[in-house]
Amino acid sequence: MRILLLSPYHGGSHQAWAEGYKAHSSHTVDLLTLPARFWKWRMHGGAITLARRWLAMAAQPPDLILATDLLDLTTFLALTRAQTSNLPVVLYMHENQLTYPLPDDPTIGPMRRQLGERDRHYAFINYASMLAADQVYFNSRYHLDNFFDALPPFLRHYPEYNEPDTVDILKRKSSVLAVAVDFHHLDPEPLDALDAHAEPLILWNQRLESDKNPEQFITLLAELATEGVPFRVALCGERFGKPTAKWESAVEMLGMRVIHNGYADKDHYRRLLWEADITVSTANHEYFGISILEAIYCHTYPLLPARLSYPELIPPRFHADCLYRGRVDLINRLRWALSNPPATREIAKRLAPEIAVYDWRRLAPHYDERFAAVGS
Repeated sequence: MRILLLSPYHGGSHQAWAEGYKAHSSHTVDLLTLPARFWKWRMHGGAITLARRWLAMAAQPPDLILATDLLDLTTFLALTRAQTSNLPVVLYMHENQLTYPLPDDPTIGPMRRQLGERDRHYAFINYASMLAADQVYFNSRYHLDNFFDALPPFLRHYPEYNEPDTVDILKRKSSVLAVAVDFHHLDPEPLDALDAHAEPLILWNQRLESDKNPEQFITLLAELATEGVPFRVALCGERFGKPTAKWESAVEMLGMRVIHNGYADKDHYRRLLWEADITVSTANHEYFGISILEAIYCHTYPLLPARLSYPELIPPRFHADCLYRGRVDLINRLRWALSNPPATREIAKRLAPEIAVYDWRRLAPHYDERFAAVGS
């Protein structure tokens, strides 16, 4: 079958997911995309631009439309109704604008004009797009449950005709379809990546944004450094804007322990993944966790919160080793991991093959089957 994949914010994990599916699917997948910037405008105007471009192409109608959550699907379908009125439509929820956490500082980020208050219009775009789709897939069970817990109070905010019955309608056509990851590009392990005589290397490979709570991570490391605990750290997560003063101060205090500070290109990132001993998440928000899976694939021992999507990513028999509960538990586990490299390497070695279930080579046929069923 032929699938038209609409990706109005084509960057980062959204881009990797779309291009990964195109590369691994047995179906023909055509991408229609816009650059990953100005996300609020993409949710307003992206559908108009993509509809205009698609109509101008005069392409043969696909067998199925697959859209991501940052598209105003209702507008796209309205503007292309002569060509798309009878086509099956799938919406993939990488994230949503109803439960995405707002920054503590209301003067920063895209919500600053609302002084830190959530702009409900973007959540409503998600809601209306879900109503317009034939099938909705969330990237994790946590994400799905989190959204549907918040949806009834959101609808009750409106004064009348707030459509509470639509919650059950949406639940019936919503399910989980995990993100797939192209682990193959991380192979093989660089021959000179591991230095058995070096101090343990801690890796931060998540976005340097407030929802990932980087300040808690870096202050924990500063505390361990003050205690004299030996370690190195690589700070290679993607950055959007200037780090906070608290982050910069702690990085300066860590000094020569920091072997990398800034976004890493693909080759250097792969080398750091294989060299790292430990990866840590202090996130307040995570619907999936691609960067954590990449680290685990490269035999890095993870320390993750026992909440959000992480209990889904980690097989239950590894929960006791890898999931922590609170700051005190995390720093105690980190002390243990840094002083017991052979034990952490053994856990990481056993865990790594388990996350192969998220590889595109395993999941692409499952995607194909799901989408073919919607289109039949």
